[in-house]
Amino acid sequence: MLEDSGYGPAGVIGDSWEDARWKGRIGVMDQSSIRCLGFDKGRLGEKRSFRRACWGLVVWAGGMMAASAGEVPHGVAESRVRQVLQSVPLIDGHNDTPWAYRDRVRNHLDQIDFAGDTADIPWPMHTDIPRLRMGGVGGQFWSVYTPVSTAGPGAARVVFEQIDVVHRLVERYPEHLQLALTAQDIVEIHQRGKVASLIGMEGGHCIENSLGVLRQLYRAGARYMTITHSKNTDWADASTDDPHCQGLSAFGKEVIREMNRMGMLVDISHVSAKTMHDTLDVAEAPVIFSHSSARAVCDHVRNVPDDVLERIKKAPRGVVMVTFVPPFVSEKVRSYSVERSAERDRLTELHGKGSPELEEGMAAWQAQHPAPRATLSEVADHIDHIRDVAGIDCVGIGGDFDGIREGPEGLEDVSKYPDLLIELVQRGYSDEDLRKLCGDNVLRVMREAEAVALRLQAERPASGALFDELDGERAEAAGG
Repeated sequence: MLEDSGYGPAGVIGDSWEDARWKGRIGVMDQSSIRCLGFDKGRLGEKRSFRRACWGLVVWAGGMMAASAGEVPHGVAESRVRQVLQSVPLIDGHNDTPWAYRDRVRNHLDQIDFAGDTADIPWPMHTDIPRLRMGGVGGQFWSVYTPVSTAGPGAARVVFEQIDVVHRLVERYPEHLQLALTAQDIVEIHQRGKVASLIGMEGGHCIENSLGVLRQLYRAGARYMTITHSKNTDWADASTDDPHCQGLSAFGKEVIREMNRMGMLVDISHVSAKTMHDTLDVAEAPVIFSHSSARAVCDHVRNVPDDVLERIKKAPRGVVMVTFVPPFVSEKVRSYSVERSAERDRLTELHGKGSPELEEGMAAWQAQHPAPRATLSEVADHIDHIRDVAGIDCVGIGGDFDGIREGPEGLEDVSKYPDLLIELVQRGYSDEDLRKLCGDNVLRVMREAEAVALRLQAERPASGALFDELDGERAEAAGG
C-alpha cells in the first residue's frame, strides 16, 4: 500500500512527488554531512519536518549558485511548480493505459499492479500510480481507444468494454483514483488527494453511426469523443486518410450538436483541417484537442494549423492540449519517419512484404541512419507557439503516454510533468500561466460546455436523427 500522497487542502502536494525528488538530492549527502548542517534525521520524530527543513536548504543553495546566471534558480523554479500543483489539478488530456491492459493482459487487471512499478514488467508501461503521484497529476482523461480495425458492428462493444476497464481501475484503487464527471468533481477529487479519472473516447466509429449509442456512452461516463482516429468515419474526415466527406457530413454535424446538448466535449485531434473548421462552424460549446501540437512548429497533418488556432481563441474559446508524440513534436523525427517509410516501401517493392531481405535491408538502413529523439524543449516550443497565436487561455497538456513507444527525451513517463513546467518557468511563464496550462483552461472549457448543455437541454429534446436519413447515398454505401 502506498503512503498517503498528501495532495489537496492539507497544503503538501504529493509526498511521493516530493519524496522522489528529495531522494535524488539527499542521495549525494551522507548522514554525517546532514548532521553537520544541523538536521539529525535520527533525532527528528517527524520525517516530514526533516524533509521540509532540508528542502529549504536546497532551495537556498540553488539560489546562491544560480543567481549570477540571470535565470530562475532551479530550486526556486521547482518550488514554484510544486506550489502551482498544490493550487490546481494538472489535467492530462490523453493516456492509453486502458488499452495497455487490453493489449497486454486482455483486461485482467489483477495481472498488472497499477500501484506497483509498471516500468519493471516484461512489456513496460509509462504509467502507474506512484509515477502519477511523482508527476503531480491531479486529473487524467483515460482514453477508451477503439482501433479503426473494429469499425462497423461490434465497435460499440469494444468501447463499452474499455469504459468498464476505467470503472474497474477506479474501484480497484479507491485510495488513489476517483471517477470524475464534471469540472467540480475534478476540483473536489484533487482536494481529497486523489487523481480525478475521466473517460475520453478515441474514434467516432465507436458509436456505429448511432446517436442513441452516443447517448448511452455519455451515461456510462464518457466526457469527450475524438471525432475520428486515423481513418475517416462514415461522417467525418481524418487528417491521415483521403477525404470522402469534405469535412463533416450532415450526420456528422448532428453528432456535434448532440454532443453539445449532452455536455460531452468535442475532441478534434486526429481530424482533417476541413473537419476542424466545420466543427468550429457548428459547435456552440468550446472544443478541445486532447493530444495535438502546433503544425507551424512540426509540419505533421495531425497538428493544428495556425488558422485553426486563430479561431480557437475566439468565443467559444477551446483548448489545445499539447502532445508528446515524437513525430508530432519534432520536425527531425517527423522527417526521419517519412524517410524510413519511403525506404520500407522501396524495399517491399523489391523483395516483397515480410521477406527476410526486407528486414535485413531495413536493419542496414537504420544502422546507417540513427533515429533522432524529440526533446522536452521541443514540446515547450509548441506550448510557446500556441500561447503566442491562440493565447495562454487556450493551451493545455495531453501527453498520450502508453499510446506511444517512447516519450521525448526528458518526458519519458508520467512522472516528468514537473520538469516541463520548470522549463516553462525558465522561459518566463508566470505562476498564473502555469495554472492555466495545467488545469484551469480545461476546467473553464468543461464548465462552459456544462452550461451550454443546460441551456440546450431546456431548448430542445434529444435528437432522433438517423444516419441513413441524413447522409443518404453515403449511408447506403456504408451499409447503414
